[in-house]
Amino acid sequence: MRRPSLPTSLTTLACALLCQFASAEPQLQAWLDQRPVPLQWSNPAPQRYSVELELSAGQLRLQAPNASGSAQPLALYQRQDWHARSSLSLQIGEPGRYRLLFQEDAQPHLRLLPLREQAPRSACRTWQGEALSVAVGQVFADGEVLRDAYSGQLATVENGRIELTPAAHSDGLLLLEPAEPAPAPAHDWRNATVYFAITDRFANGDTGNDRSYGRQPDGEQEIGTFHGGDLRGLTGKLDYLQQLGVNALWISAPFEQIHGWVGGGDKGDFRHYAYHGYYALDFTRLDANMGTEDELRELIAQAHARGIRVLFDVVLNHPGYSTLADMQVLGFGALRGGMDQYLPPRWSDWQPESFENLHAYHNLIDYQHDAWRQWWGKDWVRADIADYDSPPSVLVDPRQGSLAFLPDFKTESQQPVSLPPFLLRKADTRAVPREGYRVRDYLVEWLSFWVREFGVDGFRADTVKHVELESWAALRQAADKARAEWSAANPDDPMSGSPFWMVGEVFGHGPQASVYQDHGFDALINFDFQGELAARGSECLRQVEDGYRDYAELLANDARHNFMSYASSHDTSLFFAEQGERLARQRGLACALLLAPGAVQIYYGDESARPLGPTGSDPHQGTRSSMNWDAQQQAPVAELLAHWRLLGQFRARHPAIGAGRHQQLSSQPYAFARTLGKDRVVIVQGR
Repeated sequence: MRRPSLPTSLTTLACALLCQFASAEPQLQAWLDQRPVPLQWSNPAPQRYSVELELSAGQLRLQAPNASGSAQPLALYQRQDWHARSSLSLQIGEPGRYRLLFQEDAQPHLRLLPLREQAPRSACRTWQGEALSVAVGQVFADGEVLRDAYSGQLATVENGRIELTPAAHSDGLLLLEPAEPAPAPAHDWRNATVYFAITDRFANGDTGNDRSYGRQPDGEQEIGTFHGGDLRGLTGKLDYLQQLGVNALWISAPFEQIHGWVGGGDKGDFRHYAYHGYYALDFTRLDANMGTEDELRELIAQAHARGIRVLFDVVLNHPGYSTLADMQVLGFGALRGGMDQYLPPRWSDWQPESFENLHAYHNLIDYQHDAWRQWWGKDWVRADIADYDSPPSVLVDPRQGSLAFLPDFKTESQQPVSLPPFLLRKADTRAVPREGYRVRDYLVEWLSFWVREFGVDGFRADTVKHVELESWAALRQAADKARAEWSAANPDDPMSGSPFWMVGEVFGHGPQASVYQDHGFDALINFDFQGELAARGSECLRQVEDGYRDYAELLANDARHNFMSYASSHDTSLFFAEQGERLARQRGLACALLLAPGAVQIYYGDESARPLGPTGSDPHQGTRSSMNWDAQQQAPVAELLAHWRLLGQFRARHPAIGAGRHQQLSSQPYAFARTLGKDRVVIVQGR
């Protein structure tokens, strides 16, 4: 996971000033080097406007009709509040296409996004509603009755062909399968549909745990605060996931996180709590914001009953930052002399002065004081404080360097260590001293505990390339052992006896095999799909034929090989935002992703066009907005969701889609087959 480094919002306008924004288009003018830029707005959703701009290098200025004063800086990706006298400017350094998004609500705002260059559109055609005749004789015999899973229509193969008219709302898509239902297939991770939910941003099942450990909303944009999602909320949405054809749920790390906040983004312009699960404090306890252990047991039991496996996000590279809240409560670190007078009784309530940002709390802290020995201690982590070893840049040493100034676990060390002092004092921890344990041994024990005691089905491992391979291999070995022990203790659970699964994030890795799969990983996340196939495939599937063929060949060449493709993530971008919030592209993404060989990952809200949220000075924060449940009541989003569900269920019925042999059958119309043993499907798209 990429993270922000460490180094006012506007008040609501009066109704009279807002009235001018109730017109059909935003009241906004644009100039590039004092030349007018025409704005031809589209209206993809209520109160939401979008325009694509082709910009050369120069000074871009966005201005309201009644603008006054000097222009304020405009930053790419970031939300910019808009009012009747707004004026914003940005130096365009890279010529290209940009998308300007404007939202009319109680506080109008806009964002400017650069658009990636797309493949030429000439490969795609427009389906005009005509019937499609397809040669399927290489897959189905004459006389076999096929069903189009999209429309429900039946057709009999004659002379090696079938002819059907796709459903009117299908974009020319036929999903052909034998009409006779087949038994439910065995689970195959190469055909997995993994749903990734940042738990805090997904569904709030218990409002009583929203402010655990004294955590508070900031009353502003809530960019980095806890939003209330929890384990009970996830359990309440399992039927929803099942309807999407999901068979694995990856949740953000639920372990107890740092209690307080750090300054968010480069500018320290928001309070950044550990809502995402990447700033661990105690790996042996659930974070109270996530819920209780009974609720975790219930989530896993109910998921298993629906054929859904549960994966935990795990981190071996680092724990969380120190915060004022944790220093005060857990008794580590020290303030600089006399600085306590600038702190309120509850330190986490500290506010910066008008000339400061939220990074300024570091000025209160004496990072060279001996009291930092009471935190993790120098034997556990590298951190540029007190007597700790200073980590090199991660660019110099990817394994022992520090990511975003986070303390770096010494997982490579062969030195036995005692428990960190703060954990020895922490009354509710399960961490106990072990004779001869190294840092790696403690972390492996703590993480495998959740497999043994709760039946966690797998791990998604974070920052894999920043930890030595031996540590990952040790974690996998312990997880496999813990899985066997859990299965023996829970013989009646539907997942009892099924193997543990581990997928890793090696940032920038593609679908190819690598040494990581010899050290505990069943699959790695495939970053190439987002960068190379997602956008092209969302236009029409014929544009990703080469990619589909290559992916399938990689799987065919090694039955143990797998990878997990995605189009949106918390560390890169939202496909919906990247594509200018076009619902048609989000529909196309469902086809491109859910028909791809290998495991695939849906990022929460891909299926419902979840929009980018506020970002502050950290552009990744916007990718983690709260799930847009209310939008699903709107007809366009409901139709989009139905489309994703239909494709997801089709994939779930047919392991051949992810794990089978790929064969192009025709180019006009574009058609391909996937076959795996007796499982056979043909996909046709008249575009």
